[in-house]
Amino acid sequence: MKRTEFLRFVGGQTIAMLLPAGVRAQQGPHRLAFVHSGLPVDKLTEASGPFWVRQVFKALRELGDVEDRNLIVERFSAEGQAERFASLAAEVVSRKPDAILVNLDSLAKVFAAATSRIPLIVITGDPIASGLVTNLAHPGGNMTGVSINAGIEIYGKRMQIVKEAMPKASKVAALLVRTWTGSNGSSAYRDAAQQSGIELTEELLPDVDRSSLERAFDDMANQHFDAAIVDESGSFVAQQALIVELAAKHRMPVIYPYREYVELGGLMAYAPDLGELARRLASDVHQVFNGVSPGDIPFYQPSKFQLIVNAKTAAALGLELPPSLLGRSDEVIE
Repeated sequence: MKRTEFLRFVGGQTIAMLLPAGVRAQQGPHRLAFVHSGLPVDKLTEASGPFWVRQVFKALRELGDVEDRNLIVERFSAEGQAERFASLAAEVVSRKPDAILVNLDSLAKVFAAATSRIPLIVITGDPIASGLVTNLAHPGGNMTGVSINAGIEIYGKRMQIVKEAMPKASKVAALLVRTWTGSNGSSAYRDAAQQSGIELTEELLPDVDRSSLERAFDDMANQHFDAAIVDESGSFVAQQALIVELAAKHRMPVIYPYREYVELGGLMAYAPDLGELARRLASDVHQVFNGVSPGDIPFYQPSKFQLIVNAKTAAALGLELPPSLLGRSDEVIE
């Protein structure tokens, strides 16, 4: 190395060391690995992704983190296959991104086991109950994120909405992954159904794939259920388009856990405000890029909830929703 090059190198290194951590972190493009348990990689973009994904990228852009300018995004998907989690985590970690954005408790656990150094920003149910962290205000380690856990009260609220939308409903099916058996959410659904005078049947799926979903909807149709409820599992999210399609095929009124289902043609959803959670995720990523330790960023819990109704789907089902329900809906998709 020539003397002038050496001095230029040393000088640059010295200046970088003297800069505050946040300023040093801004140098050069940042690399974000965006990992989802179910959504395909072509749906993890601002242009074609579901609402919350679009909002994450929009918020990042507003914060100054712009893809193809100073942000490089690598996208990965397990495509709803839990057996791929470990190999996927190993691949992502080996690429050494500056931060990893990942959804689903079980997938986040695999990433937490795969790296203790790369910052993890996770979308989780209950991070304490799942064992991801022990303190929401000070997560510690290399993890932070947002919780979509609204408490067990949301399950009862969804059941009440079903009853309000269809006062004559007496048989409702809850479409659940088998791991729900004995959970607090399951108990909350049963209690709310009993209070509403509804007979609730749990449709437990060992695997959430096309064949199991088709069997479940055939079974619900044959048993003449008045309505169905879908749980929050990422396995269902991976099949959301098929679920909406099957609900339409069997003319089954369904209440969903996320607005994406309603955007695809589902009847209605009662869910945390995913726009708010997306903005928090983007803020976490931005802070990490600027040198903040993820363990010092509090986990965020939802404080806003939305009722979204698809009026076109209601009409197709021949369902006349009461004005009181439509009047208090946060959004009615025509």
